[in-house]
Amino acid sequence: MPVSFDMEPTETMRDLYHSQRTMRALRRAAIQRGVVAVLDIGTSKIACLILRFDGPERTRITDGVGPLAGQSSFRVIGAATTRSRGVRLGEIDAMGEAERAIRTAVQAAQKMAMVRVDHAIVCVSGGAPRSYGLAGEIELEADVVAETDVARVLASCDVPDYGEGREVLHAQPVNFALDHRTGLGDPRGQIGTRLACDMHMLTAETVLIQNLLHCVKRCDLELAGVAFSAYASGLASLVEDEQELGAACVDMGGGTTSVSVFMKKHMIYGDAARLGGDHVTLDISKGLQVPLNVAERIKTFHGGVVATGMDDRDMIELGGETGDWDHDRRTVSRSELIGIIRPRVEEVLEEVRVRLDAAGFDHLPSQQIVLTGGASQMPGLDVLAPKILGQQVRIGRPLRVHGLPQAATGAAFSSAVGLCLFAAHPQDEWWDFEIPTERYPSRSLRRAVKWFKDNW
Repeated sequence: MPVSFDMEPTETMRDLYHSQRTMRALRRAAIQRGVVAVLDIGTSKIACLILRFDGPERTRITDGVGPLAGQSSFRVIGAATTRSRGVRLGEIDAMGEAERAIRTAVQAAQKMAMVRVDHAIVCVSGGAPRSYGLAGEIELEADVVAETDVARVLASCDVPDYGEGREVLHAQPVNFALDHRTGLGDPRGQIGTRLACDMHMLTAETVLIQNLLHCVKRCDLELAGVAFSAYASGLASLVEDEQELGAACVDMGGGTTSVSVFMKKHMIYGDAARLGGDHVTLDISKGLQVPLNVAERIKTFHGGVVATGMDDRDMIELGGETGDWDHDRRTVSRSELIGIIRPRVEEVLEEVRVRLDAAGFDHLPSQQIVLTGGASQMPGLDVLAPKILGQQVRIGRPLRVHGLPQAATGAAFSSAVGLCLFAAHPQDEWWDFEIPTERYPSRSLRRAVKWFKDNW
């Protein structure tokens, strides 16, 4: 089907550029004030952490690529979680219920921190994310690469037609090349004549972002940043060598399973499958004819994906409150339970495999896969996952940050902890550079000519 190249995205990109710069300014203002909240709005839980930035360390918070762990300039002073309501498949489904759940988590965290917060940074896992690799190249006006040259080369990147109803979540320069030297992280101050850049762009559905913005504002908070959940999880769960050499982070949540691929400490691919731990719970509920809350309890205490010889004799009492004595006293063997759980987990892992293949993951120097998120805690997953994904797999837990309560150190809190790191040490994005109005990215004539040849 022919694609029209008549309309240029300049206006849209300009609006996006300014809105993202506004959020960056709000983040800096919040850090200068000393406190900011991070919100992980998931399908199964809503987590809120309140960060405090103390004294002279506040002035050391700078944008740009840097070590994300080890020298934390913040401390967690409040933490709270609540059962998620009004959120389905990582997207807000019922605004009123979602607002009440967010308010509950934020107020509990504020009570623990004994401080009021006005700004929040949020992560999202839904919205059908899509990844794009962009490239740009310019001639330098002077011999030394200046900040304006970096802005110009980013503006020269050929933005694809990602369609109406979508918005850019991340647009990060992942590689610079100066003349014949490539693999540069920051070319500023170096001498050369021709500068090239590779940029990774991640888009999501605009409706998701707008609903999120509206819901957060209804909770009397200003949105100071939005991040993709698998990106945040990768920052928290991948060690420095994995981020450098190439690794994938798979955030297995309740409603969605998000995938991010890192290389040279940058996310180079992101995607999500609309499958998660809640689908396993639903299968157990239907298979054993028990309510969802009972199915969740059975999954949590007795679930697994690898059967052993003992499981046939390990009987699980289902329980119930129907009033039918025979029905409420039913038992099922653990091997039968695993027989219900395993096919769905295999389906989730197959979806992850498809997305890793699409990302060209097999071509990276290191093929480490890290599973994190609440659903990754299923016993036996570390044995099953390598058989389907065909790579080195480990279960990841988030990095320890100052003040984080023990209850929030599990794999289910990877996104929330990653958001803390994202808030304190955000990597460079396209909107962090002062781009002249006339240089907003637009589709090149070369793409238009190629389209004309292909379609006529």
